[in-house]
Amino acid sequence: MKLSGNKILITGGASGIGLGLTQRFLEENNTVLICGRRKELLENISRQFPRVITHPCDLSRTSERVALYEWIAKEHPDLNVLINNAGIQHWMSIADDDFFSRSQEEITTNVEAPVHLASLFIQLPSLDTLINVTSGLSFVPLTKTPIYSATKAFMHSFTLSLRHLLKNKNIEVIEMIPPALNTDLGGKGIHDFAPPVSEFIVSIFEQLKQGKDVLTFGMSETMSNAGPAEVQSAFERMNPAS
Repeated sequence: MKLSGNKILITGGASGIGLGLTQRFLEENNTVLICGRRKELLENISRQFPRVITHPCDLSRTSERVALYEWIAKEHPDLNVLINNAGIQHWMSIADDDFFSRSQEEITTNVEAPVHLASLFIQLPSLDTLINVTSGLSFVPLTKTPIYSATKAFMHSFTLSLRHLLKNKNIEVIEMIPPALNTDLGGKGIHDFAPPVSEFIVSIFEQLKQGKDVLTFGMSETMSNAGPAEVQSAFERMNPAS
């Protein structure tokens, strides 16, 4: 992937990893578009970064995903990079009364939305790069986030298939695999122990410069290369018996 001169759509680009990517891609002289549900966040980004093009969109709704694509196809037909970054994480137990409804929210946002967007945006003649943000939990689940972990395992598998399926369209498919980072994913304060997003972004861009299509950092690098025994050991450490 070239690092400058792109027109890039980042879903969930107003906070967390998405915001880190937005800032860095701007610094690398790209045109950046972001979408998100929270208008106040989008308005804040517009004030901070006037060059960013914002678009409100609830990706949990099929109609709004289609509307997003149609807006891009009409107003920004030269868009060449899609970054499927938006995601939600619920800490919960299968015994919770609202377990299934919250599971549906995660599956819709973390799986249905990026799969749908991928199928829509590959219709853009200009698209040459598709990046899916997965997780180190793709390889070793955290049982306190059972559905989130499963959705990221799905996206890891889907990304492998997508890379193969889009070769004949000359669309590069990149998997970005963050570990736990100091963001509000899952709730404020949960990830205060983790490395800052800024360190992750620096590493990711170094790997992009090297032409890599699998981008890892810290524990996600370790787990993506782990064998069965290492995975089992990590699972036991992460999910101690109660």
